[in-house]
Amino acid sequence: MVTLPDELYKMKGVFSLIHKLEHIGVMVKDMDASIRFYTEVIGMKLVKRKALADGVELGFMSFPDSDKIEIELIGRGHDGLPDNGLVHHIAFTVSDIQAEIDRLKTFNVKLMDETPRTILEGDLIAFFFGPDGERLEFFQPASQ
Repeated sequence: MVTLPDELYKMKGVFSLIHKLEHIGVMVKDMDASIRFYTEVIGMKLVKRKALADGVELGFMSFPDSDKIEIELIGRGHDGLPDNGLVHHIAFTVSDIQAEIDRLKTFNVKLMDETPRTILEGDLIAFFFGPDGERLEFFQPASQ
């Protein structure tokens, strides 16, 4: 973790231009399959889907009760996804991680973790994969 000098924190407006995490872009091979996955398995909704002039198709996903953070699905319509286009992982906060893992199994989702792992001071995590091999994580804070 980078530590900034105290005087930077005291400067007016140092962090005022950053308001929130806007979206996370994930390169996908099959837009329809990815939209189905993020709606049926993760519980998100499709907010907007648009094809751009250069052949790129975008799909914006958010949770039904919150549009504060979106996942932007970026499709090029072929298997040759660039190395720099994939995201390492996207984490979703859950209230019952084991129940969510069990639910993923009913969808035959490929799991990295069959059971939750404990990290830091009691937080639980479990990784699994989306339809294009993107790494996804369930995160249950220790306070729950």
